[in-house]
Amino acid sequence: MSPSIVRRLMLPALSLLLIACGSAGIEHYRDKQPQLVPEAFFRGPLTAHGILKDRSGSVTRRFNAELSGSWDGGIGLLEERFVFDDGEVQLRNWQLIPIGTDSGAGVRGFIGRAEDVVGDAEVRVSGNAMFIRYVLEVAYGGDTIEVNVDDRMYLVSDRVIINESRLSKFGIPVGEIVLTIIRPPASPHHSAAN
Repeated sequence: MSPSIVRRLMLPALSLLLIACGSAGIEHYRDKQPQLVPEAFFRGPLTAHGILKDRSGSVTRRFNAELSGSWDGGIGLLEERFVFDDGEVQLRNWQLIPIGTDSGAGVRGFIGRAEDVVGDAEVRVSGNAMFIRYVLEVAYGGDTIEVNVDDRMYLVSDRVIINESRLSKFGIPVGEIVLTIIRPPASPHHSAAN
């Protein structure tokens, strides 16, 4: 095998290794403020606004979404309705089931489930961050394919989360989603009641 072929094969592998080594774990955010409490943030109406990028970094789609969160007996339900710039509408209902806290690391865990998620999603929360890893069924060429998703959400104010999602297939990056989730301002009536 020629040295140039070896270099071409090694470069993507080294890039993935560097990305994996440089990625901070959820524990890194333990003391970051404001603290993200899913039961408080994902309650009531929210909106989301974002873009989808292909693997080259080009924006391929834009979307806006309406979300509604509720909690019953400690279990959360987040109903999502996405509207894309080409008119496509996607619905997803996330169920968040608490599975405990690692108090030593300051990490809370949930199981996440949704209609187009294969198996259970791993949800971890610490400080101002919430990481979700799952396999998503995506429509592609008249069929569906499974894509690995690594969601990383960061609460930047009491009303705003910035979310970055890395999409991969067979360990190879295939795209990215960047979105902002916004809670509406509390009404005076709502503030007085709490």
